[in-house]
Amino acid sequence: MLLRLGCYAGSLLALLGGAGAFGAETFRVATYNVENYLDAPTETRSPKPAAARAKVCESILALKPDVLAVQEMGRPSALLELRDALKAGGLDLPHWEHVAGWDTNIFVAVLSRFPFAARRSHTNENFLLHGRRFHVSRGFAEVDIQVNPRYTLTLLVTHLKSKRPLPDADEAELRLAEARLLRQKIDDRFAANPDINLVVAGDFNDTKESPSTRAVIGRGRFKLVDTRPAERNGDNTPSPNPAWDPRNVTWTHFYGKTDSYSRLDFLLLSPGLAREWLPDQTYVLTLPNWGVGSDHRPVVATFTAADR
Repeated sequence: MLLRLGCYAGSLLALLGGAGAFGAETFRVATYNVENYLDAPTETRSPKPAAARAKVCESILALKPDVLAVQEMGRPSALLELRDALKAGGLDLPHWEHVAGWDTNIFVAVLSRFPFAARRSHTNENFLLHGRRFHVSRGFAEVDIQVNPRYTLTLLVTHLKSKRPLPDADEAELRLAEARLLRQKIDDRFAANPDINLVVAGDFNDTKESPSTRAVIGRGRFKLVDTRPAERNGDNTPSPNPAWDPRNVTWTHFYGKTDSYSRLDFLLLSPGLAREWLPDQTYVLTLPNWGVGSDHRPVVATFTAADR
């Protein structure tokens, strides 16, 4: 009951801030780490409480995305439970992709209003580090999405290695190795189509200037564009240092142990897609009691559904 009540409450937000403000000529892409959205226990994790699932649903309904990338999703039944709850709240995202990676507890996934034209998800990526072989824990979701008959979007979803220490390797080195594999996938897409409409979304588990995030962003002609969603709190002044980003509020993750706030969740764009990007309709969600749902906040970017 808590799940349904939360979603129906959120549907009012969706109606007030959603379809009426955007026509069919635009679409929204969001990413959200939903923090252990499990519907059954595993050996190391417990099911997500009903109140927390309801807040996740409310948060997504407030954004009303057309395409949603999620991280820390449970098994497919949990993803379909969320999909059904969103539909009950007025947001129908019927098309889905669930990626089974090396980690058997949490996964990356996609929900979409639009059908998939192709699926190329990567479930068994691996690499050598100091003579040992490791696997990309959550794999990479990759789908081509048919937004309309004339416009296709490619979405790559990642959840890079966390900062949690491991006994057999340095966590930062593992994250960088995963990021380099992801960048290979990105470069493959550019090689096939330099003007591709590509979004790389997810929880990077590090900040913009970290080696792993920089590896994904790349450099030169095919450097990805950082949308840098920020709170809609009225901040609009430029940075006093032109080499730095503005001082608006962009954090997406709260770490209680150190009482710290960081931007770990990214929506990165190919240069081709950046031409259709609408920065003024791109933001990080602010919602009362957001932390009931997850230790992350979702971000959303909006685009014109026509090549420019």
